[in-house]
Amino acid sequence: MTVESINIDLGSGKSLQIETGRLALLCNGSATLRQGDSSVLVCAVSAEPRPGIDFFPLQVEYRERFAAAGRIPGGYFKREGRPSEKEILTARMTDRPLRPLFPEGFINEVQIVSTLLSSDGENEPDVLSILGASVALMVSDIPFNGPVGALRVGRINGEFIANPTHSEMRQSDLDLVYAGIAGKVIMIEGKADELSEEELRDAMSFADQIVQRQIEAQKELAARVNKQKFTFTASLPQADLLRACEEFCAERLQLACSAPCKLQRQEQQDRLFAEMCAAMEGKFNAEDGSEPDFKLVWETLLEKAIRSLVLDKKQRQDGRRLDELRPVSCEVGLLPRTHGSALFNRGDTQALVICTLGSSDFAQEYDAVTGGEKKKNFMLHYNFPQFSTGEVGRYGSASRRETGHGSLAERSVFAVVPKDFPYAIRVTSEILGSNGSSSMATVCGASLALMDAGLPVSDAVVGISIGMVSDENRREFLTDILGSEDHYGDMDFKVAATSKGITGFQLDLKVAGLSIEGMYQAMLLNKKAREEIRAIMNQCIAKPRPTLSPYAPQMQLMKINPDKIGALIGPGGKNIRGIQDETGAQISVEDDGSVRIFASDAKSMERARYLVESSTGEVEIGKIYQGVVRSVKEFGAFVEILPGQEGMVHISELADYRVKNVEEICRVGDEITVKVVNIDERGRVRLSRKAALAEL
Repeated sequence: MTVESINIDLGSGKSLQIETGRLALLCNGSATLRQGDSSVLVCAVSAEPRPGIDFFPLQVEYRERFAAAGRIPGGYFKREGRPSEKEILTARMTDRPLRPLFPEGFINEVQIVSTLLSSDGENEPDVLSILGASVALMVSDIPFNGPVGALRVGRINGEFIANPTHSEMRQSDLDLVYAGIAGKVIMIEGKADELSEEELRDAMSFADQIVQRQIEAQKELAARVNKQKFTFTASLPQADLLRACEEFCAERLQLACSAPCKLQRQEQQDRLFAEMCAAMEGKFNAEDGSEPDFKLVWETLLEKAIRSLVLDKKQRQDGRRLDELRPVSCEVGLLPRTHGSALFNRGDTQALVICTLGSSDFAQEYDAVTGGEKKKNFMLHYNFPQFSTGEVGRYGSASRRETGHGSLAERSVFAVVPKDFPYAIRVTSEILGSNGSSSMATVCGASLALMDAGLPVSDAVVGISIGMVSDENRREFLTDILGSEDHYGDMDFKVAATSKGITGFQLDLKVAGLSIEGMYQAMLLNKKAREEIRAIMNQCIAKPRPTLSPYAPQMQLMKINPDKIGALIGPGGKNIRGIQDETGAQISVEDDGSVRIFASDAKSMERARYLVESSTGEVEIGKIYQGVVRSVKEFGAFVEILPGQEGMVHISELADYRVKNVEEICRVGDEITVKVVNIDERGRVRLSRKAALAEL
């Protein structure tokens, strides 16, 4: 196979190189993308449909190899383990813009694998994975209605930048990952520092200019490779069976889809489905003589009925207007011993959100291959048990969905967390009921829980999702979508924001793109709905409580001589662990000598502070110390007043009367109170118990 390559100008002196025909030649299609010294290999392979499946089995994986950065993994096994959070999020971002562009009825198994081959620590490879997946499919024989372009957009001093480096992103007030076709958006994901809807729209317009160059480059590359797409058999409902089932259900299906609540709708739909199957049994056979696929027919009819309600009758399943929110309620302080808690309800969706504060030692650390964030003090974890939808399911580690929803909520809320807040913060969202946009319920609940904990957030972050149903000539947006409107509709567009502007966003589309102007209209609807939710949240709690929860750890900041850090920590951490074990406090030490003590009560704090001071302080003339007798001589006793620092109490200074024998007053191991009366030129410390007792 001939090696083909092409360059794409990204502006600002940056370019992106695409190559195919050199690596992974046994795949249906493969491509290598490079920006700077960061390089990603993307491979696309396909197989025949698996027997019995009725969905499109697209699997996307993204993997980072430590060798890409010239490193060896840590740990005993010295090899990469399970996917990191970043790898999971990148795989999800790669998947979402591709899925709408495969042909209808295509159910051949497709697997796309992106591998980081080289990392320069500055050019982020995640958008290279998205773009590379499109290139690999374009140069393959796999049917694909692409191409799609993808890039990251940053903004520095009001100027947009394509694929900014990590250094540039530290100055940016926008992190937008954009994927689309010419003039239309397919997927966006990211965060912003309270930007307006107009500013986000302008960022998408900027991205579209780069996307058009990427699309033209892919078309040119595919034409050079000139690989014909293979033919496939579309998995579509049996036409005669579909007509018969549609006639049988008639208006009853729309009535079943319009029952007042979710459980009633499900019950009526299940009953109608059973009646339909019984009525059609034995009357139709599939082409191979087997029983027809009633489930595929039913899904098609359900989708048509729900979409017809919206497009033809301007009606929603639960009877709401298209732009109407479900009933919203919230409360705080539910759980008596947590640091902060909130319950947020929106229709059937219910999120119980808990805030926990801890010392900075509990911050999340990353062994990042590509540079960027190494440690974070704010974590938001989203848990989605099967019972939240009234279903039975398996339990295990966090799913990709839970990871993705948690990441969206985390970056949305993080914008209002004080940057110099000394605590590590963990927010956990327990989804107790789910019927649409539980991630945005998590955002709202997280804001309430942080305020309930007394954390000085700058504002509440509010989020809601906008859906869409469309055909060739019509388009309707839906505020606060139900789970079924998400499943059978065309869009799930989530936006979270403070009262000043947008902090987080995510778009999923099931159609091949939405115009940027359409996106802007959806953003304005979202803003209107957020204002309604904010008013309800403000009635619950409008600002943070004046003090931190009494159950949160207290914190005191001390400054010590940086030269004394070693003395505080001790050999192998022995000293600092001893202080923590004795007091129950957590101690965090910074290189500049800052020592933060986190304790559950005042007594523990006082003792920990005393022990830190004792470990790191300088002996001062005139100061009284509580010391330990280390040795006894005829002429006096040697007392350790600070770790490793001793002084001598002469026998004449042990009491205000004549002492005949030192051991009348103290023995080795006794604690005694002494005062420093002198330090000679050789650093020898003279102590007096008599002088200390006189002052007490």
